Amino acid sequence: MRAEHSFFGFEAPKADGLFFALLPDPDQATQIERTAQQLCIRHRLSGTPLAPERLHISLFGFGAYAGLPPELVAAASDIAARISVRPFDVTFDRALSFLGRPRPLVLCGGDGVTDLIAFQRALGDAIEKRGLGRPKPQYMPHVTLLYDKHGIDPHEIEPVRWTVREFVLVHSLRGLSRYIPVGRWPLRD
Repeated sequence: MRAEHSFFGFEAPKADGLFFALLPDPDQATQIERTAQQLCIRHRLSGTPLAPERLHISLFGFGAYAGLPPELVAAASDIAARISVRPFDVTFDRALSFLGRPRPLVLCGGDGVTDLIAFQRALGDAIEKRGLGRPKPQYMPHVTLLYDKHGIDPHEIEPVRWTVREFVLVHSLRGLSRYIPVGRWPLRD
């Protein structure tokens, strides 16, 4: 279902991404931003914290495309409309750096992400049954704060909590650091 465009035999760049995500509400986004700033100071990191509107928890990514395929958006929206899950709480209580260059500094959680993992599995199962992809076998919920050339070891932080009441389908404009929500679905019984 990948849309490919070419111009005189050259393939167009794959600059469009599509993924399901959870977004913190504005108060929690502000708290996450403050946490990122404190971690930068404490650990002498020079990376710039992500803008609050880019903070999210990725649930499932559909890949990169040259243009956003409308049939994929429609199929993903149909799946989302059929998900029936109650609102749940999420708590991130640790900060750490993932491997990579530059290294992502992230928030992670322990028992506070159990319901989130169950929700991601239910969504992934629905996507796989529809034939739109397969979820990764290991899912580690996290919020990326920034990217830096240095990393930090895992350690506890003041917990960041919120109640998840909706999930979002996001169009990512790759290379432009811009996310555009294309659909929102409330959590419900």
